[in-house]
Amino acid sequence: EVQLVESGGGSVQPGGSLRLSCTASGFSFDDREKIWYRQAPGNQCELISAISDDDVTFYIDSVKGRFTISRDNANNTFYLQMDNLKPEDTAVYYCAADTYFSGSIWLGGDCLRGRKFGYWGQGTQVTVSR
Repeated sequence: EVQLVESGGGSVQPGGSLRLSCTASGFSFDDREKIWYRQAPGNQCELISAISDDDVTFYIDSVKGRFTISRDNANNTFYLQMDNLKPEDTAVYYCAADTYFSGSIWLGGDCLRGRKFGYWGQGTQVTVSR
C-alpha cells in the first residue's frame, strides 16, 4: 500500500520556523516530482513548492526566500523548511508526488479534484498566530 505521511506541523508565532517532512512507504520518490501544496481556510489548494530529482526547485512568490524544499531519496523523504512564518501561511500542508494532469503538474484548485492526481499525504496543520 502506498502511503505518504507528513510530519512537523504545529503552531508557531509569526517569525517562527517549522520543518515539514514527507516520508513514503510502499512507494519510491526516485525519479518523481516531489511537491508541497497547501490549503488555507476558505481557499483552494495551491502548489507552493516542488523539487525534481535533479534538484530543480520551484516556489510561489509568496514563499520565496522563506521556504526551502529539499530531498533525501536515500531515506525516501523530502522536506519543507519554513522560516519567517506569517499568519497568512496558516493552512493544511500536503505533500504529494507526480500530480500530473494533462501532462503537467497540477498547479492547484479544488483539493478533492487534485487528490485524484498522483499520490498525496493526508496533510498536516500549520498555524501561525500570536
